[in-house]
Order: sequence, then C-alpha cells, then structure tokens
Amino acid sequence: MAWDTDATKAKLLDAAVSEFSERGFSGARVDDIAKRAGCNKERIYFYFGNKAKLFEAALTRELGSALGDLPIRESGPAAVAEFAGRYFDFVTSHPCLARLAAWEGLERDNPVGAEKRAIHAAGKVMEIRTALSGISEALAEDLLLTIITLCHAWMTSQNVHVVITGTPDQARRRSAIMRTTELLARDTSGVS
Repeated sequence: MAWDTDATKAKLLDAAVSEFSERGFSGARVDDIAKRAGCNKERIYFYFGNKAKLFEAALTRELGSALGDLPIRESGPAAVAEFAGRYFDFVTSHPCLARLAAWEGLERDNPVGAEKRAIHAAGKVMEIRTALSGISEALAEDLLLTIITLCHAWMTSQNVHVVITGTPDQARRRSAIMRTTELLARDTSGVS
C-alpha cells in the first residue's frame, strides 16, 4: 500500500497549527500533535526534522496563505481599506494565525521562516504601492504592519476590547480597522 506523503504532511501541519496556537511552542508536545493528526510521531521527525521546524512550517503556511490569497483588487485608499477588512475577516475565521504569531513573539528570539514570510510581505507591499501611487516602500511597509497588527490584536487581546467598549463587537472593530486604514492610506499617499 502506497503512503500518501502529502496528506500525512497536511494532517500534521493542521494538528500543529491547532496545538501550537493553543499551547505555544513551549507548551505543545510532539506526542499530542501526532495524536491529533492520527499519525506516528516519527512522521514529524521524518518530514519536518524537529519541533522547531514543524512550528516554522505551520506558521509560514498560515501567514503565507493569509497574505497570498487576499489581493488588493482596485486602487486608492478605499481599496487598501477593503483589503484590511478582508484580512480582518480572514484572521477572525482563522484565529490560529494571530495566536501563532503572538506565541512566536513571546517565545522565539527570531521570526521563524523569515525568508519565505518576507517574500509574501514584499509582494503585499508592492500591491499597496501599486494601489497608492507614489507611496514610498517604507510607508507601504508601515501601512501593512499596521493592518496586520490591528487585525491580529482583535484575536490576541480580546479582553482589552471588553474593558474599553464593554462588549466585543466584531462588526464595529472591522469598520474601525477599515476606517483607520483608509485614513492612513490617504495620509501616506497624499490623497485628500
């Protein structure tokens, strides 16, 4: 019987995303990831090498799909704001993404998979520069970082929303992120 390598890797990555997002890198256990995936833990070492490389693969896959699958469709500040709204939707429907990124920041000295992730980010920066004619690369990078940070904070700092607004209102937060993004895009691109 042939072994389905791609399916096994996908199961392991799915299980790793769940386990790492719930428990962080330090708290996650290879045995638990293998059990979630319905695989032998030796498959983790065979396909990924070690726990750190599995964490890197899981986070890189999640962030890559988030940035790669959400193109900026039009031009102008409203188009960048619309991207921010869709990124917010993605993050809220994939809560593991923001949690993985938060755990990475708390537990790892350096970003994992930085080269691959930088390629995805550079592509999105170019899309922002295309949408906002005349914006510098540095300002486009700052705008992307702001969008990601605002969207991820909704998932990783949920109690802050309750303290400030009294209730976590997802539609209100999405609207505020889009409004903030559009204002920043107008300011950085010189559009009135």
